[in-house]
Amino acid sequence: MTIHPRIEAMSGEIAEWRRDFHRNPELLFDVHRTAQVVAEKLKSFGCDEVVTGIGQTGVVAVIRGKRQGSGKVVGLRADMDALPIEEQTNLPYRSTVPGKMHACGHDGHTAMLLGAARYLAETRDFDGTAILIFQPAEEGGGGGREMVKDGMMERFGVQEVYGLHNMPGLPIGSFAVRPGPMMAAADRFQITLEGRGGHAAKPNETIDPVVASAQIISALQTITSRNCDPLDSVVVSVTAVKAGEAYNVIPQTAELKGTVRTLSKDMRILAEKRLREIVTGVAGAMGCTAVIDYELGYPVTFNHAEQTSFVAKVAGSLVGSGNVDLTVPPTMGSEDFSFMLEERPGSYIFMGNGDSAGLHHPAYDFNDKAIPVGVSYWASIVETAMPA
Repeated sequence: MTIHPRIEAMSGEIAEWRRDFHRNPELLFDVHRTAQVVAEKLKSFGCDEVVTGIGQTGVVAVIRGKRQGSGKVVGLRADMDALPIEEQTNLPYRSTVPGKMHACGHDGHTAMLLGAARYLAETRDFDGTAILIFQPAEEGGGGGREMVKDGMMERFGVQEVYGLHNMPGLPIGSFAVRPGPMMAAADRFQITLEGRGGHAAKPNETIDPVVASAQIISALQTITSRNCDPLDSVVVSVTAVKAGEAYNVIPQTAELKGTVRTLSKDMRILAEKRLREIVTGVAGAMGCTAVIDYELGYPVTFNHAEQTSFVAKVAGSLVGSGNVDLTVPPTMGSEDFSFMLEERPGSYIFMGNGDSAGLHHPAYDFNDKAIPVGVSYWASIVETAMPA
């Protein structure tokens, strides 16, 4: 493994930054303390520009290389927000905020990009400009979308953009990436069924939305089994059902909530179309009316081929090509870095977090042994894409 001595020397301090973020988790766009700490450190490193308030609470830093002849501008992105989970660890740096914790490693992502910022601001051994992007609200708030809508790409002249996420179960010092769809589009739906309530002993006098709900839940699975190309992927999950409160009352309404995950634009369109048709048709056949609220969420995280080949070579130069998996299957999880990849070519890579608890688990912790690997990866992206 190739780790720059300066980065290795900084690793302990970067780990302390990470643990400070872990103690003080913040949710969605309400990352004011985190953003302030990030901005103060970036300024202390001597970055050429530090801009706050991008996409509400995002922070962007500009570091110019020793030369500017190439005119190239490369963006690197880390997410800052935590999750609404009660931490279940006995770590000395465990969350001090009830009901909130860094259960996805964004504390580590932020700390590693800060480490890369310090290294790049000190060395500036590249020909071009590095843009360091610290994003709020990845966990469901669409902070990446908001930063893009705020004109970030145009304002800072970003030409390519790169993202990274730690991956439990993948060994420290290894990476996984693929061209094309890396993570799924994530959409959500809410279905409200209205029937006719009444006494449970006289179901013939009612129109039962509970029975209609059961039929709809089963029928929605035919989107995957009968409408989806077996070589494509779609997940339709009904995750919440609410109807009635009494043993002897058939309710007037029932409510279903859930998510749809897809890996292609065509399947995304088809899944919504079929969901609407199935819900309307089954509800009508059962005598109910249906109101469907279908919300498009994060799009497919789609890695561009040229940039993916590039990051694989960079990662291989650090850890050896045998430790870079280019055949990792896509995951049906979602990621709002997808909004940035829709605007600019780039790639999103998984980095090993070792044998830790899974992401979004109350016992999860980012592995500090991954810090020098991640910082070296970010620095190498810049120095390799824009050689001095």
